[in-house]
Amino acid sequence: MASLQVQATREAPFALRVVKRREGLAAIVYRRRVNDRMEERFDRVAAISPLALTASSGLLRAALKANGGKAKLEPGPYQPLDADWGARVAGFAIVARGLRDATRLSKSAEHFRGADATEAASWFGRMQDGRGLRWVRALRIITEAVS
Repeated sequence: MASLQVQATREAPFALRVVKRREGLAAIVYRRRVNDRMEERFDRVAAISPLALTASSGLLRAALKANGGKAKLEPGPYQPLDADWGARVAGFAIVARGLRDATRLSKSAEHFRGADATEAASWFGRMQDGRGLRWVRALRIITEAVS
């Protein structure tokens, strides 16, 4: 069973890893990319703070369950995410970076959970280009992460 998960992770475009920090459980979202030596590697997209992890537990559990993983958020190895759920989770992680209002984080996570996969991927792509800060601000407003 473990080898099937490793295989799925090696083929997945995104991955989520839950880690234990001093403040509590947190998560890190990774995206598969090709490096300069033409090797596929996971690059860190963003970290999800313990507060944001708690607020987005529904989103993260749905993403893990949709990809055949355990819906339990516990520290361990990389959990594979497909392109649709990976873009949603990565988008939320970028939007949630630095925010501290649990209610607003929870609203934002629910917006990402119900978002159209194509739209989430489009927003994620915009946030990854050189002008990402403007897109992050816009998406924070749209998903009610800030007022």
